[in-house]
Amino acid sequence: MQEKKYKWRREDYQEKTRGLLMVHTGNGKGKTTCALGLMMRAAGRGLKCCMIQFMKSRNDRYGEHVSAEKLGIEVHTMGDGFTWDTKNPEQDIKTARETWALCVEKLRSGDYDLLVFDELVYVLSYGMLPVDEVLEEFGAIRAAQPALHIVVTGRDAPPELIVAADLVTEMTEIKHPFTSGIRAQQGIEF
Repeated sequence: MQEKKYKWRREDYQEKTRGLLMVHTGNGKGKTTCALGLMMRAAGRGLKCCMIQFMKSRNDRYGEHVSAEKLGIEVHTMGDGFTWDTKNPEQDIKTARETWALCVEKLRSGDYDLLVFDELVYVLSYGMLPVDEVLEEFGAIRAAQPALHIVVTGRDAPPELIVAADLVTEMTEIKHPFTSGIRAQQGIEF
C-alpha cells in the first residue's frame, strides 16, 4: 500500500480553518485522554501542538510525556500534585497563576495550531483563577488568531465557559474500576 503524501503549508491551513474552543468536562474518566488523542491526530497532520497541565505534579513523569516527545508535542506539567483538599491554598493559587502566565505566553506567541490547557477547569471551578479573566484572554486571542484551537479539560466547567465554547463534551461515569477496589494503573491512568 502506497503512503499518501500530504502537501501541507501552515499558512494554507490557517486560512481554511476556524479555530474552536473545546471543553472536555464531567465526572467520567477520559478528559485528558481525549485531549491527548486530539493532539495526536493534529500532530499527525503536521500541526504544532502544546499541552500545559495545571494540577499534575511537575515532579512526576507520565506516559503521555514520553509519547508526546516522540510525536513532537510540547508538554509542560506545572502542578504541585492533584488535590481537592488542599492544605496550602495560597501556594495553589500561586502555582495556578504561574501556570496561567505560561498559557498566556503560549497563546500570544502565534506559534501553535492547538493548545491544550489540561485541568484548567478545576482551577476555575475552585476559584484559583477568575473565569472572566480567562475568557477575556481567550476572546482576544481568538480574534487575533482565528485558526487557533484551544482545548480545556476538567470537571465542573463553569457555565460561562460552556456558553463561550464551540464544542462541549461531558464525560459521564457509568462504572469505574476504583469502586471495585482496582487502583490507578500504569498505562491507563498515568
